Amino acid sequence: QVQLVESGGGSVQAGGSLRLSCGVSGNSGLPYCMAWFRQVSGQEREGVAAIDSDGTTKYPGSVEGRFTISKANAENTLYLEMNSLKPEDTATYYCAAEFSCRSWRILAASEYHYWGQGTQVIVSS
Repeated sequence: QVQLVESGGGSVQAGGSLRLSCGVSGNSGLPYCMAWFRQVSGQEREGVAAIDSDGTTKYPGSVEGRFTISKANAENTLYLEMNSLKPEDTATYYCAAEFSCRSWRILAASEYHYWGQGTQVIVSS
């Protein structure tokens, strides 16, 4: 059973940076598809970054150029570097993983079976 644990959330002023981490356990190596999602209460979960087994990354336009997803296979850890943060980036951020996914839907929450508990990010203006 794959388990995901996020860390690194917190409060930051607009323009600042945060680095989120997602530790993966219960599996030998990282799952093939991994992603970061965020969710604001009352809204749908939004994919903000994804990476596949080849290291190919994908971002929506709202965070492209500001967020960077990466993974450290030896550490079984997924990262999300967030720069130039804006108040609209405020949300709970979740790590997600799946062993097989369709590349054209890699930012869709429905593609993922394994989820972390979330870490809160608050960006103040």
